[in-house]
This record gives sequence, structure tokens and C-alpha cells, in this order.
Amino acid sequence: MAVTYQDYYEILGVGRDATEKEIKAAYRRLARQWHPDLHTGKDRERAEEKFKQINEAYEVLGDPGKRARYDRLGAGWQAGQDFQPPPDMEGFGFYTGTGTTGFSDFFEAVFGTGDLFGRKARRVRRRPVPGRDVESELDLTLEEACRGAEKTLQIPSLETCPACGGDGIDRGSFCSRCGGTGAYGGVKSLAVKIPPGVHDGSRIRLKGQGGEGLNGGTPGDLYLKVRLLPHPVFKVDGADLETELVLRPDQAALGDQITVPTLDGPVKMKVPPGTRAGQRLRLRGKGMPRKGGRGDQYVRVKIDLPDRLTAEEKELYRQLAALRKGV
Repeated sequence: MAVTYQDYYEILGVGRDATEKEIKAAYRRLARQWHPDLHTGKDRERAEEKFKQINEAYEVLGDPGKRARYDRLGAGWQAGQDFQPPPDMEGFGFYTGTGTTGFSDFFEAVFGTGDLFGRKARRVRRRPVPGRDVESELDLTLEEACRGAEKTLQIPSLETCPACGGDGIDRGSFCSRCGGTGAYGGVKSLAVKIPPGVHDGSRIRLKGQGGEGLNGGTPGDLYLKVRLLPHPVFKVDGADLETELVLRPDQAALGDQITVPTLDGPVKMKVPPGTRAGQRLRLRGKGMPRKGGRGDQYVRVKIDLPDRLTAEEKELYRQLAALRKGV
């Protein structure tokens, strides 16, 4: 009975003359790309099928004996063609697949159901695959970024499948619990200490808290990209802060001492006489932490009239206007 030919070289994206190192590198790259727990919905179903194909291809090409046996079929076949054992392949040994191994009919036809070499079906992933590095966003208030904080995060994770122990093979077939991946998706709580002085766009590395490695591979790292939440009072420019201060015309003209909000609490600031609208007054060292100290806080001046003027105030403004005529 004809079965569909599987081009394992094409599945892994390598040439027929690929070295063992090249095959291994291609497998690791594709296994990480198509791991089902990195996909959802219909994309997960497609990823599971691709992952099985990749594992099957590596099961053959990653084993020198199986690869030599596969190569004897020749290079004239194309993926998807009906494959019928050629009549001149004496002593090759083709088998009738039982459909119990989780491998394709083509694999079973050529290599049997896993007992061909006098041993039971073994796990597909024989070599460790490192876990993926994971990046996630971390929302912080300006106060948390300035002073530091401790946050508890819920992080997606891959856990070793308890049904197959991470092998991906259960009783001679792909594990039904994890789909042959050896792992399943989960969520873990992680307490993270945020150092003082992080800025918008800063990346915090948590070693070993990324994707779990497959088959004993080392876990990846988790990178948290800081995103500062909008603040009702301050604007952030690197390590400097800016806020607005509304002055009355008399305060701007004559000068005054004004209370100004800062991240450290309210402070008194001297407004010099003749301050103009749009001018920036500096509070040294009241910005965000940075190497060697702290940035500055700038107070941008706006000048506005009180909501309501008394009759006496209006008269004084008329006198002032009269004095300014012709100036």
C-alpha cells in the first residue's frame, strides 16, 4: 500500500549534505519556533502538526543509522508524493504501519513501529533544547520607578508534562496530555524587586525565569521592559521632570515664594521678580535617580488672572494700564 513520502530534509530546511551540527541547529530553531504552547487557537493546531513533523524528521536525520537507511531511498522523491517501495530495494525491509507510534505512515512503513531495532519506542527529543528568552511589559508608576518597589507578577510558563515526564512519548505514542511536546502551558507567580531609578524603556533581566528548556535544556531568561504610566503632575524627560506652575500677574512681576510639588514632597521655591510666561525655573536634584545622583525638576511658568476680580482690583488694573500707555 502506498503512503505519502516525507522529505525530512525539506521539513528541517537543510540540504541532503547537511552536517550533524547543521541538522541539530535547524531542529532547535524550528522546535522553538513551532512549540505548541507558544500558539493559541487554530494556530496551535497547526503548530502541533508542524512540531510532530519536525520531531519525526529529527528522529531520522539526527540518528546516523536511520539517516543512512532513509538516504538509500534516493533523492528523486518529492514531499507529498505517493511512496511505494521500489522493487529493487532487496533486503531493505518495509513494514506495515499500525498507526500506534504517533509517527507518520511513511515513518512506520520504513522504520516499523519502534521495535525494529529490538528496543521500545523512545522519546523523540534526545538532545536538550534551551528555553526561549521571554520579554514582557511592566507598568510602573513614576513613584515606583523613582523609589523602587516589589511587584508580584503572573508569568506564563511551560511546565514538564506529568504524564510523560517530559519525554513526549507515552506507551509508544505521542503523549495525549501534551501533544508530544513534553510540556504544557501554565502560569506562575513571581515576586520581582524593582531597583530605584528605572526609566521608561529600561529592561530588567530575570535569569532563568523565561521559557522552560526541553529535554533537560537550560531555561531562558525573562526580560521586563518598563513602561511608565502617565502621571497627573509630572512629565518625564530622561532623568528630568517637568511640572507647571500658575502665577498671578503680580507674583510674576514682583516675585514670590511658592510651594511646588516634587516626588519627595512639597518644597518652597523662590520666584524671581519679572518672571515671564513659559520660563522654566529649576529645582536642582529633584528629578529621577541616575548614575552619580539625580536629575532636575523644571517648573514651567504660566500666568493667569484669578477667576473673579473685585471692583477695586479692576480699578487698579485700569490705573496700571494707564501707566503703561506709550511705554
